[in-house]
Amino acid sequence: MKNGNYVLKGASIVGETQSYDKGFLKIEHGIITEVTEQEIETHRHDKSIDLSGCYVVPGFIDVHIHGSHGADTMDASQICLETIAKSIVREGTTGFLATTITQGQGRIEQALANVAEYAKGPHNEGAQLLGVHLEGPFISAKRAGAQPVEHILEPNLSLFNRWYEISDRTIKLVTLAPETEQGLQLVGALRSRQIIASIGHSDAVHEQMMDAISHGANHVTHLYNGMRGFHHREPGVAGTALARNELTVELIVDGIHVHPEVVKATYDAKTADNIILITDAMRAKWLADGTYELGGQTVHVKNGKALLQDGTLAGSVLKMNDAVKNVMTYTGCSLEEAVQMASVNPAKQLNVFDRKGSIRVGKDADLTVLDQDWNVVLTMCQGRIVYQKGAKSYENH
Repeated sequence: MKNGNYVLKGASIVGETQSYDKGFLKIEHGIITEVTEQEIETHRHDKSIDLSGCYVVPGFIDVHIHGSHGADTMDASQICLETIAKSIVREGTTGFLATTITQGQGRIEQALANVAEYAKGPHNEGAQLLGVHLEGPFISAKRAGAQPVEHILEPNLSLFNRWYEISDRTIKLVTLAPETEQGLQLVGALRSRQIIASIGHSDAVHEQMMDAISHGANHVTHLYNGMRGFHHREPGVAGTALARNELTVELIVDGIHVHPEVVKATYDAKTADNIILITDAMRAKWLADGTYELGGQTVHVKNGKALLQDGTLAGSVLKMNDAVKNVMTYTGCSLEEAVQMASVNPAKQLNVFDRKGSIRVGKDADLTVLDQDWNVVLTMCQGRIVYQKGAKSYENH
């Protein structure tokens, strides 16, 4: 990890309001202080990094990630969160929500308490933990997917309140089935606390979806996966999500969870303004094919697919820079639009856009540098170099 003031030069920079060809970007004390196409004067203590031929984009924010590099949020240890944070900077992710899975109450509470403890300390060598995504247990057994059915619970506001306090109020997003008893009550309670109420693992019909929207739901968890699908006479969760601009949708763009043509149709319907790219990654990401665990279940990973014993998809091993590359390939969208889906939109949903999610003077220097093939060359988190590809140094003094 390297600290200091930096001048990045020569790259194409995707800024908040415009892009800069062969631009210059200055960072001081972890903050972006200048973005321009004019050469920036470097001072004695500045480190100049030549990034000619590369792209500088705002760091990606993954609002739905269970684990990476052998670690999982449900491991409930400080080292597991540290491992996730350090590994995902290699794919350009600078902020994330530690995502839980449906489990027994004790296991969930251990994971939440662990996040609360982790959030107190300075962690300067990886992506920044931005809070918790509580996925389950308040979901539909009919649409459980890879969520363990035996631990599913009816929405319970008093239980959620307990968990919210155990997490030290770090829960930022909750996936739930609004059609369940007390589901709408929980949606309303989340909205009142500015917590994102996300519809997922749900069997809701259109009318129930509209009720959820009216109560404050504004997000859909991994669109198409774990939900009532689209029918031309009953839109269900998926169809209503496509039709309603109140709902921002998550998409797993690995070419496995959602067919590339459906990704394109979704982009055409929702536009880049209403889509958030996620990985929904489990602990096998960044590791070899083999047998792993998710929510107490055995997961077999082979050729990029993570499957339970019965063939159910069990999260992914997708990397965020590959999601960005794939969405451009499948839809024909621009890099700017891909950045909208990977950085801008999640920052806005999480109410951190004042300091993250785009390249603008005054914001945190959370930056990802991509080469021409969309591989990550360098990642900065709050002005610190937390990843640099290979042994080669990109610094030229």
